[in-house]
Amino acid sequence: MPPKSKAAAAAAAEPVSVEDLFTSIHRHIEAGQFAQAAKVADQVLKAAPGDEDAVRCKVVAHIKADEIDKALAAMRAAERLPIDLSYYKAYCYYRQNKLQGALDLLRGQEESAAILQLESQILYRLGRMNDCINSYEKLQKFKIDSMDLKINIIAALVAAGRASEVQAAMKAQKVDLTARALRDARSFELAYNSACSLIENKKYSEAKEQLDLAKRIGKEELMVEDYGEGEIEFELAPVSAQVAYVQQLQGQSQEAMQTYVNMIKGNSADGLPIADPSSIAVATTNLISLKGTKDSADSLKKIDRLIEKSAAPNQLQLIENLDFKLSQRQKEALYSARVLLLLHGNKTDQAHELVSGLLGMFRDSVFPVLLQAAVHVKEKKVQKAEEVLSLYAEKHPENSKGVLLALAQIAANANHFQLAADSLSKIPDIQHMPATVATLVALKERLGDSNGAASVLDSAIQWWKNSMTEDNKLDMFTREAAAFKLSHGRDEEACLLYEELVKSHGSIEALAGLVATAARTNLEKAEQYEKKLKPLPGLKGINVESLEKTSGARHVEGPQDMKVDVPEEVKKQKAKKRKRKPRYPKGFDPANPGPPPDPERWLPRRERSSYRPKRKDKRAQVRGAQGAVTRETAATNAGGSSKGSQATSSSKTPAANTDQPKTSNKSRKKKSRS
Repeated sequence: MPPKSKAAAAAAAEPVSVEDLFTSIHRHIEAGQFAQAAKVADQVLKAAPGDEDAVRCKVVAHIKADEIDKALAAMRAAERLPIDLSYYKAYCYYRQNKLQGALDLLRGQEESAAILQLESQILYRLGRMNDCINSYEKLQKFKIDSMDLKINIIAALVAAGRASEVQAAMKAQKVDLTARALRDARSFELAYNSACSLIENKKYSEAKEQLDLAKRIGKEELMVEDYGEGEIEFELAPVSAQVAYVQQLQGQSQEAMQTYVNMIKGNSADGLPIADPSSIAVATTNLISLKGTKDSADSLKKIDRLIEKSAAPNQLQLIENLDFKLSQRQKEALYSARVLLLLHGNKTDQAHELVSGLLGMFRDSVFPVLLQAAVHVKEKKVQKAEEVLSLYAEKHPENSKGVLLALAQIAANANHFQLAADSLSKIPDIQHMPATVATLVALKERLGDSNGAASVLDSAIQWWKNSMTEDNKLDMFTREAAAFKLSHGRDEEACLLYEELVKSHGSIEALAGLVATAARTNLEKAEQYEKKLKPLPGLKGINVESLEKTSGARHVEGPQDMKVDVPEEVKKQKAKKRKRKPRYPKGFDPANPGPPPDPERWLPRRERSSYRPKRKDKRAQVRGAQGAVTRETAATNAGGSSKGSQATSSSKTPAANTDQPKTSNKSRKKKSRS
């Protein structure tokens, strides 16, 4: 190798200025060459140790290059420097799914747009949706006009169970969520998240329309980026799963099931799967819920493919980082499906192990407690299940609605009516609902507490009187309460309720009930309202005095003809009825009907009059090949057997080759007479 020239050696020895190095870093970052930018940042740190900008450039370059470990190493090397790298460290922890550690690092930081955005993403992954929404509300103060921010706000509201607030939130952001506006906005994610909010609000037709729109927009965007058919189908798998879910909710079970099966088993023309792992997990869970207990063994195998095989049964983990890709509700549905399948297969030990692991994983969730109670009920330990649910309801009264409903059902099935009634009474927001009122009244009646049942009805009537809803059920509750009180001897209260119904709506049923009830308590009122009843058509006036003198109705055997004066108009209407031609079976000729069918053709053969049982052949049969001679017969012919053996052989085999013919019964009788 020839030696370098003196000019080249001098150029190599001449140090590069820090400004030129930063210019090189900027050039590499603009070109997306993040690894080269990190190397140049190292050169800056050699020239100027502890340079804050060089450290930040190196950390950001490693993060942009997805080298999270190297970024953390660079921050550890700069710990002695007076540089605050908490935000970058929190982001690295977020990328490594160390969510709680990332959140701890952000505490105490000054609220900036970047800090709040990262905080909201961390809270979303942790499932703390209400806190996530609070962070987004704080973020709006910075007036960031970003479509991603609006998309994330909708996702957080839907995941928090607050889908009804989406329209108001987007109106405040000046975002129109109509199909036409979404088509103009050309935002795939916005259309998809808007459709999810419509599903939560049970507007399935509108949701289906927006999902189709999202799929069309997404396909056009991916085709512009030169994606293949298989890649496009893979990217739009979440939309396909959501479309199938809407079909499932609309009762189109076969179409939804076919989509789920294709997503789980199907591959594209390139041999690649057509859905990502999270979409496959959603499709599997929904398919199991659609099939129910049918083919539970196969369903259990499908769901087991999504769970990592762990040595410790209490340490549950999903495959391919699904724990961080699925939402809290999706993971709950997946694990619940597995527990219920295990219980259906009578694998209670495995169900116990799984539930104990879920109680440790989801400490703030109610669904493991419900599953634990289900396992106890399966084991016929009803009292234990009631204790578990009651204890949780006492400790978490703000989150105990589902627990109290489950406790009421379990207690009612076990004939613990008092506990069931007390559990339902502790849920204030459903006390006015028809199903709750009917259940409470039935439970109170079982307990013999008619006063308590009446108070439940009175409370419901009072609630609906004060309610301003369109679907007001005051009339229904008033009518049912009147019938209940009338049947329990509360005639005056029933009369007042019927009178309210007559004054409010004037229905004939209420008027008849008022007359019948007032006749027991206030005869003048009964006569007053009786005049408003219309006379029955076709009946003439009845002489009450002559009716009272009779001895009453007598029971007469057999059907009796009731003679009623029918109006002429009714007679003409009856006469106008046309006779329809009889419908005969295919190929039947009414002119030549043939022999009449057997009237006993529908009876079993043994019950028909023509049935004759087959006679049993009492004669002994020779067993063996045709022409074979039994051992006893051979012994008899040989003459070497005893009398006992001869008697035995003669009773088992018919006499053969005998010289004397058989005598008939008649000849035997003649001989005996002689």
